[in-house]
Amino acid sequence: MIVDAVRAEITALPTYGYRRAGALVNRTRSLMGLRPVNHKRMYRLMKQQGLLLPKSPRRSDSGRTHDGKVMVEESNQRWCSDGFEIACDNGEVVTGVFMKDCCDREIIAWRAWIGRGLPGEPVRDMMIEAVETRFGSTDERAITVEFLSDNGGAFRAIETHALAHELGIKPVHTPVNSPQSNGMAESFVNTFKRDYVGGMDRGSGAAVLAQLPDAFRHFNEVHPHSALGYKSPRMFRKERRRQALETDAN
Repeated sequence: MIVDAVRAEITALPTYGYRRAGALVNRTRSLMGLRPVNHKRMYRLMKQQGLLLPKSPRRSDSGRTHDGKVMVEESNQRWCSDGFEIACDNGEVVTGVFMKDCCDREIIAWRAWIGRGLPGEPVRDMMIEAVETRFGSTDERAITVEFLSDNGGAFRAIETHALAHELGIKPVHTPVNSPQSNGMAESFVNTFKRDYVGGMDRGSGAAVLAQLPDAFRHFNEVHPHSALGYKSPRMFRKERRRQALETDAN
């Protein structure tokens, strides 16, 4: 029964290893009133059935130092952003940009279009949506959120900084010689391309754009994240809200 459940999960999500596959299986078991399967047993079962992912090659060290800490303890303290490109079979390229919370890992807002290049307008549109999503309005407020990005022109533009100030966002840029200081955003790009883009129909830009909403929704609502105790970003946010209500009640 457990092996069948694992097979069902990794058939739909073939890039998931035993911990993420196990997290999804245990969510279903919890709804059924069954005991969870610990990760050691999950590893053994998947190994016996030949279901483990092959070991990934070891990453080479860039040699650059990174002393900063991107992760924060509470939501809406720091957001990070980066762009990405998806090459299509017909030669088109889809470019996208996203805003991610550095605590709960939710993709708060995103934009994507057919063509190369990252202009400032979609970045600024995304900023407005992110503020409305998290705070309910774009009314001017005291600066409360850091906005971490690289040194791309769209992020450093005067118009982007001016809008950020109006929205209560403090732009912060990584050092020119240390792009990995925005590692949380870069990590998302790698995860997104591996777990989602790799399984997409990439025949055309239009085909890719049609699949992106479901991909971002799945990441936010389903994707187990190791730093969140293998909860999805929205599961983590829901749990945090529940804990806050219980604390207030006591």
